[in-house]
Amino acid sequence: MDVERARFNMIEQQIRPWDVLDPKVLNLLREFPREDFVPDQYKALAFVDMNIPLDHGQKMMQPKMEARLLQELSLTNRDKVLEIGTGSGYLTGLLASLAHSVDTVDIFADFLDAARAKLGTRELSNISYFEGDAAQGWDGEGPYDAIIITGSVPTLPESYKMNLALNGRLIAVVGQAPVMEALLLQRLGGNSWQKVSLFETSLPPLVNAEPISRFVF
Repeated sequence: MDVERARFNMIEQQIRPWDVLDPKVLNLLREFPREDFVPDQYKALAFVDMNIPLDHGQKMMQPKMEARLLQELSLTNRDKVLEIGTGSGYLTGLLASLAHSVDTVDIFADFLDAARAKLGTRELSNISYFEGDAAQGWDGEGPYDAIIITGSVPTLPESYKMNLALNGRLIAVVGQAPVMEALLLQRLGGNSWQKVSLFETSLPPLVNAEPISRFVF
C-alpha cells in the first residue's frame, strides 16, 4: 500500500467533502500517522471510510467524522480538553497537538497503556491518562474549554454541561440507533447554552451509558 497516496485520498475524497476545510486541521491530518493507531490486522484499512474494530467491542471512528468533530471544537493552544473514551489514542493525539492539555479517560486500562506508549514516542507531554467509568460524568481537573465524548449517549449527562468553562464547547453524539445526531453545545453563561445540530450519524454507545427509560403499557 502506498501510505502517502492513501492518506492524500482520505483527505481529498472523504474529509474535504465533509466540509473539513480548516488548514490547521488538514495539515495535522497529513502529518499525524493514523496508520500507527489502527490494530495490526486492519492496517490496510487505516484510511478507509469505515469504523475500524478495536478490542472490547469498541470502534475507531471514520476518518471524516474524527476530522469534522476536531474542526468543530475550534481548539486553540490555550484550551484544556477532556476526552471521554481514549480508544485507539489517535484522536487523543490530534487533540493534544492543537490544545494546551488533554485529560483522556477510558474504562479499559489496555487502551490507555497502548495510547500512552504510542503517543509518548511523539513527544506529546501534555496528555494525562485516567482509568475510570465516565458514563455519567467526570469531574477531573475541570472546568474544561472543550469536551468530546467518543461514544454515543442516549441523553447528555448534565454533569458534562456543568463541567464546561465559559465559552467552552462540548461535542457528543446523542440518541439511540437508528436516530442519532452529533451535537455541539457551547456554554454562554452560568446556565445559558447554545446548541447546534451538526449532522445525523450513528456511533457505538459509550460503555455503561444509561438507556432512555420507556413506559410499558
